[in-house]
This record gives sequence, C-alpha cells and structure tokens, in this order.
Amino acid sequence: MLLTVASAAAAEALPRLERSGDRYTLMVDGRPYFVLGAQVGNSSGWPGKLDQLWTKAAEMHLNTLEVPVYWEQMEPKEGVFDDTVIDAVIDQARAHHVRVVLLWFGTWKNGKMHYVPSWLKGDERRFPRMMTAGGAAIDVLSPNSPANLEADRKAFTHMMRHVKQIDGDRHTVILVQVENESGALGSVRDFSPLAQKQFDAAVPPALLKALGKPAGTWSQVFGDDANETFQAWSVASYINSVAEAGKRELALPMYVNNWLKSPRGFPILTVPGEDYPSGGPTWNMHAVWKAAAPSIDILAPDIYVVNTELYRYVMNQFHAANNPLLVPETQGFGSFPGAQGSARNLFLAIGAGAIGWAPFGLDSFELKPGGKVELEAVGLAENFALLAPMADELARLQFAGKVQTVVEEPGLSQAELVFGPWSAQISFPPSYADSADVSGLSSTAALKMGRVLVAQIGPNEFLVAGLDARVSFRQTPPAGKKPTEFLRVEEGTYTGTDWHAGRIWNGDETDAGINFKTPGNVVHVVVGTY
Repeated sequence: MLLTVASAAAAEALPRLERSGDRYTLMVDGRPYFVLGAQVGNSSGWPGKLDQLWTKAAEMHLNTLEVPVYWEQMEPKEGVFDDTVIDAVIDQARAHHVRVVLLWFGTWKNGKMHYVPSWLKGDERRFPRMMTAGGAAIDVLSPNSPANLEADRKAFTHMMRHVKQIDGDRHTVILVQVENESGALGSVRDFSPLAQKQFDAAVPPALLKALGKPAGTWSQVFGDDANETFQAWSVASYINSVAEAGKRELALPMYVNNWLKSPRGFPILTVPGEDYPSGGPTWNMHAVWKAAAPSIDILAPDIYVVNTELYRYVMNQFHAANNPLLVPETQGFGSFPGAQGSARNLFLAIGAGAIGWAPFGLDSFELKPGGKVELEAVGLAENFALLAPMADELARLQFAGKVQTVVEEPGLSQAELVFGPWSAQISFPPSYADSADVSGLSSTAALKMGRVLVAQIGPNEFLVAGLDARVSFRQTPPAGKKPTEFLRVEEGTYTGTDWHAGRIWNGDETDAGINFKTPGNVVHVVVGTY
C-alpha cells in the first residue's frame, strides 16, 4: 500500500526535539516518543554479547536500548574504520523492533580516556594528556589540544556518516550521546604549558556575554571557580566541535551525560577532579556548557541516589526552559544501592516531565526458568509492562502538560493531584514491609513502591495507571461541594494512541475508590456529581 504524502513526510523526518514552553518531547516518525529504555553494560556493545540481551529486552518490555560504540574498536588503526559492530547493533535492533541510542565512548568515559585507540594512547607527544599542577601526566586527554580534538572529531564524523548511510531513513537510531561522563578525574584542569597559556589569556567574549561578566583573565573573572570553569569551557567547546561535525552528516538530537557533582548526597561539598570529573556538565556549570556547546541538545544527569527527595532535587537541577529532562542512566539492575526500590523513580521522572528514562546494566540480572525476572528487576518489569503499550499516548499527553504522578514514600500514605476543577485522591495500602512474611507479596508491595499516573483526557475524563494504590476523585475545594461518583471505569489497553476497551470495573473494584494491585492496570475514568 502506498504511503500518504503526510505519512511519507513523517517517515523521512529525522528524530528531533520539540518544545512547548518548558515542556519537551522527542519526535520520532512524526509522533511524540517516550524512551522506555535500558543501558547495556560498558563492555556489552558487541554483537555476540548483544545477541544474548534481546530476550531480556523483550521480557522487560523495552522500546529502546542504549548501546556503546567504542572508538578503540571502530578505528583500530588511524584512518582505518571497522563498522561491523555498528552494523550488527542496528540490524539486531531492527529485527527485535527496538530503537537505539548510540553512546560514543571516545575521548571521555567516566572522566578517563580508557576507550581511545591504542595508537593514540601510545603517542603522547602528538596526542597530549592533561597535566596536574605538579607537572604529572594523567590518563585523560587534554581538551585544549587541537590534535586530540581533530582525531575524535574525525572518528565521530565517520560514525555519523555511516549511520546516515545505513539508517538515515529508518530511524532505528533516535539519539546520540557524545562522550560519556566527560571531564577529568585526577586534576581540576590541564596545567600543561599549552593550557596554561590559554588560562592566562582573556576569557572568550562569548562566555562573558552569556554570563554577564566583565572582561578579564580566567582568574580575574571567576576567582576561586576559575579552574573548574576553564575546564568546563574547554571540555564543552571540544565536545561541541565533535557534535557539530557529526550533525553535519546526520542531524540527530545529541546529548551529554553527567556524573553528578555530589554523588554521595547533598549538601556535601565535593572537589572537582577528585570526587567527580572536573569540567563535566554539572549543575553549577550548566550556563558555561550552554554557551560553549550549542550543538548539544540536552545536558542529562546520570542519577544514582537512593531517596526520592534527592532524585527530585537532581531532576529539578537539570530540567529548565532551555534543557529537556532526560535520565539516560540510573540504578535499577544488579547490586547498585537502591536498585530494588528504583521502580518508583520512573514515575517520578514522568511526573517531572522527562522525555525518557533508562536504568543501567540490562545484562546484570538473570532470567529465571520460564522467563521470570529476578527480584531486583521485577519492579522495573512491572513498570515497562504497564506503560509500554501506552508509551505513545503517554508521550503525547505529557507534552501537552496533562500528566501528573505520585509515588509511595516513607511517611506518605496519601496525596492529591489537582486538575483544575477535579482532584485525584491517591492513597496507598497499609505497608506490608513490616509483615513477618512477605513471600506471597509482589516486590512492589513488599518494598513500599505504590505508584500512580493520572492524565486528564477530557473535561471530566481521566486516564489512570497504577500499581499497589487506590485512586478516587472529588471536586477541587472550595468550589466543588457536590458528591462525586464514577460514571464509568473502563479497563483497556493502547495500540499507539488508540484505546481498546476491555471491561467495565464496578463493585469491589470501585466502591471505595479504584483499587490498583500488582501487576497494575490502565483505566479510563469518567467522573460526575449528583
């Protein structure tokens, strides 16, 4: 069947970010897209290893997989490129109907240079490393070296050119991460003679204008923050040049991820270059990054924190009118602290306006016999199974500002979400966590992880999705005083943005509010008064 003109145009349009006020969405094939993803392990972006992960991706109901591309593999000899890994990743993703986010492990990976090719590592004279204030070289390439930049830029440009050739009109690849947790561990900045000369010179006018600062050297303008600010400008400018060159080949949305400034919690003060990579897109350097790197679309946090208060705090730091919220890496699988309780964080991210969310380490858990997911990942599997069928509708409603969420937290047994004249009242069942026997309970109930999503889809109509929670509605005080009733509660599912009704709920399911248990349900609710 021939495509219509409109659908053909949508198929040809590249994935892009679209903004409405301070809300963003990722447009894929002409429609809002929410990334329900996971990231594979650092050394798992190989065809043979990935082949073992697609069953897990299907069991987790993912729509997106984040996969590294390694500079050392792709360019084993200078100017000689091997595209077999990228080809295999994209081919396998298509075969399993999963989109891909490519992670460029180039100059930086976790504040180090471990993924650069051996031919580059072995030529320190041509490709200089950063130097400490004491004159010692560290295992981080200097962001102030034109040779380093040119080498990375050539490799990244080749990758994007090749992706265009094999995927430019297919849109298997929807986002690209440029470098990984950039910045330096081992020194606050480069103190080599070349970098020092730049540091002693005047601050670039573009940065002064962006920050509203008077002219002067880095020390004169930024005082105690001069070293970190100089490093941030150097790293951001370097990465911007890499991204800009890549976008000239294929203009996909590009982002950088961030090792948080305070990984151990707040308000502990941490030292740049020691406790976190100096020069990365930490919250205190966002204005510098936005000025230096206009080709980077998103500054995205890697969030490994164990309480919901801090999780919200980090998301608020990164969500701004000029910066979409994307959580490309977070705990959820394996032995990371808080992994078992992380299922609620997806709902927190949705409520905060995120365009996507992906826990790290899909390959770090095992499927039990019969395809059962082990405890650490079961909450995530419940989330994705519930939300995957409605991901397109979720993205559309979220971009329209219609979605709110609430999650169960210690000391929080009730909450209310206000939608103009109507309010959704949410309560969570008594905690099972203190019970002597939790063997028969879902992991979400045992771990106090009730969670609810409510979206307004009409004047008196709502979409509600939840697990281990109870939801009722009332008119928002003080205007509404009439008793409220459910005119209809309809369970169903989505195909894209099309709703398919299943059955009508009533009686025990609705008499004391809509009761959501594990593994969760999606309902359309029509409310009224009498």
